[in-house]
Amino acid sequence: MMAMAIRKSLPLPILFVLLLITGAEFSESARVFTIINNCKETIWPAITPGENFDGGGFALRPGETRVMTAPVAWSGRIWGRTGCNFDSSGNGSCQTGSCGSSLKCSASGKPPASLAEFTLASPDFYDVSLVDGFNLPMVVTPINGSGNCSVSGCDADLRLSCPKELAVRGGGGRTVACRSACDVFDTDEYCCRGVYGNAATCRPTSYSRRFKEACPTAYSYAYDDPSSIFTCSGTDYVVSFCSSRKKPVCTYHNNKLMCSGSMGLKASSLKWWMMIIGLIVTSALWKI
Repeated sequence: MMAMAIRKSLPLPILFVLLLITGAEFSESARVFTIINNCKETIWPAITPGENFDGGGFALRPGETRVMTAPVAWSGRIWGRTGCNFDSSGNGSCQTGSCGSSLKCSASGKPPASLAEFTLASPDFYDVSLVDGFNLPMVVTPINGSGNCSVSGCDADLRLSCPKELAVRGGGGRTVACRSACDVFDTDEYCCRGVYGNAATCRPTSYSRRFKEACPTAYSYAYDDPSSIFTCSGTDYVVSFCSSRKKPVCTYHNNKLMCSGSMGLKASSLKWWMMIIGLIVTSALWKI
């Protein structure tokens, strides 16, 4: 009853601020995913589970962007496929990252493939993994969230420096992907299994160190958690292929343009001012 009386007596601008604070700040909501292709070639992003992502796969030409929404509690992975050829029915194959013979992926991609992983919760967990190898530079940027919302991923092109024993060659001998040492040598040490199947015994190898030096915020081996997994609350995500980690990116949320960098800081500052106003209003109400 007291809450009803307060709500009826509040001026509309103050009520609007309180609703924004109590509703937008603390409620769980779907996350907006913006996928950008900054590569010089067409790529075929793949997502599993993909029911809310155009069935799990689509083509993205250079410079194109696709915006989709993931439901609350979605947990899945996003990667890029290259060198694909699909017919009008969506049947075909890819040079790297293939999930079978379909444009729409219902299974994980074939290594080697750079991989972004997400678990949407309170807070979200996300990372970019090179444990299964590398095929495309990939960066994940959270926007307008709170917490350890760091940019994750690998913006270096490891195909250019891939050791020859890990290289996957395409037409003309060009390196199109870089395999993991586990995939190539299949030993317990490289695969972190058997006696090496725990954080104490699974240690970086010369190959994983090479990946880590080039991409310090991406998983380089199975137990590379401390510097590779991040958390963020109430955020949207931009997944960029062939893009710099320092490059500002933007997305739309509730018909508003939200950007990383300076614009993102302005949005964050606005939230703090809204919270301060809310505390002032609440304090004044208790004195009435």
